[in-house]
Amino acid sequence: MLTEDEKLLHHPEGVTSAFTRSDPWRVMRIMSEFVEGFDALAEVQKGVTIFGSARTGPDDPQYEAARETARLLAEQGFAVLTGAGPGIMEAANRGAREAGGHSIGCNIELPFEQGANPYVDTLVNFRYFFVRKTMFIKYSNAFIIFPGGFGTLDELFEALTLIQTGKIYHFPVILFGRHYWAGLVRWIQSRMAGEGKISPGDLDLLVLTDDPREAVQAVVDAHHAQTASAQTP
Repeated sequence: MLTEDEKLLHHPEGVTSAFTRSDPWRVMRIMSEFVEGFDALAEVQKGVTIFGSARTGPDDPQYEAARETARLLAEQGFAVLTGAGPGIMEAANRGAREAGGHSIGCNIELPFEQGANPYVDTLVNFRYFFVRKTMFIKYSNAFIIFPGGFGTLDELFEALTLIQTGKIYHFPVILFGRHYWAGLVRWIQSRMAGEGKISPGDLDLLVLTDDPREAVQAVVDAHHAQTASAQTP
């Protein structure tokens, strides 16, 4: 099955009229997807997105850690957003619902079926990754990133880029699982910072923890800073 992302990015050779037949109309579909997402999530004032692998099973300690982190966030009044799938996403939605919080899932169309996990209260379906990524950033006050694969890394560096370039402020990016992330952080320190590819202060954009309470406290502190900054004339 060709996804809408594939159709958008695919440029068949020798078909010069394809653009005039399909791409302009696809822009309208993209616009409608933005409108639908904005409409569905408009009331989210305090949100935290939790990322992580869809392959993490319920017997994995990281699953329970994500569930507990989401529960604590919900108790602090934060809505919890995920990609709506299984694994860490399911754990986070589950924890939020168990605490009586707002459990949100932003699902993405994939070549293989990915249904939403059963713990999502508000489900929004997307065809385009870049539209979904906008929703995560727009309606989140922080990212908590559990061990995951390429998609998780994509969201991680997207957030870091937006912070580094001044697009978003007081936005904590929390890496949960020190052992899992240690190699990447060492590489960032030794290569990127060591060779001057990033500034020394950029290392402070990341928070590492193994403690759900510490992760949530970092989110709460950042939210207070965001609120204070917004109220400053």
